[in-house]
Amino acid sequence: MPETLVLLHGFSGTRHAWDGVVERIDGERYRPLALDLPGHGEASAFAGAITFDACVETVLASSPERFALCGYSLGGRIALHVALTAPERVSRLVLVSCSPGIEDDGQRAERHAADERLAKELESIPFEQFIEKWRTQPLFAGDPPEAGERAREDQRRNEPIALAKAMRGLGTGEMTPLWNRLGELQMPSVFVAGERDAKFRAIGQRMVALMPDANFVVIPGGHALALESPEELARMID
Repeated sequence: MPETLVLLHGFSGTRHAWDGVVERIDGERYRPLALDLPGHGEASAFAGAITFDACVETVLASSPERFALCGYSLGGRIALHVALTAPERVSRLVLVSCSPGIEDDGQRAERHAADERLAKELESIPFEQFIEKWRTQPLFAGDPPEAGERAREDQRRNEPIALAKAMRGLGTGEMTPLWNRLGELQMPSVFVAGERDAKFRAIGQRMVALMPDANFVVIPGGHALALESPEELARMID
């Protein structure tokens, strides 16, 4: 029987960000289950505060008793929280272009302020303007046009007010860093980074050095690998 593979998208994406990967996953090995995180997609009307604890509860409630877990960017940070909260339920962990948080208090405070500015923009400027601003981040420099269009199409499935709420609760500046807990992750794990994504290649190499059973893999692409390199990412997961 195929094992359930839970897939968690990044900020301002939805479960559809994984469509290209889902189409290519070996169905005899995995049953993909892509979720909309609180404040995103069909979970835009999520009731209550959007926090990391709330996301962990949502993922665990939506998943079978035992599952493989894969998260990208924000979804990777949530995947870390899930794996640390319920390690007995996660058979395998795949982290894509993500971070365990900002260690330096000053840098984290600066990021918190930047996250708040983004949340206010989501509440005040046209959503299309926000989408274009988001896409011009250095992280996405060099993305092929078709990957950028897929990202924009996915972002338009969201509600800006709900995204603002998610940004305030789940932004990197809001997250307690988890670097000192990575050694608790005993399940087989892999960190995947794109060859153009120097920032997260460095983060991933440092992370796997702190994890008991982890590998580091680089595949063609930039930061948003599920959109740009779905075939390579699916092959790596398989």
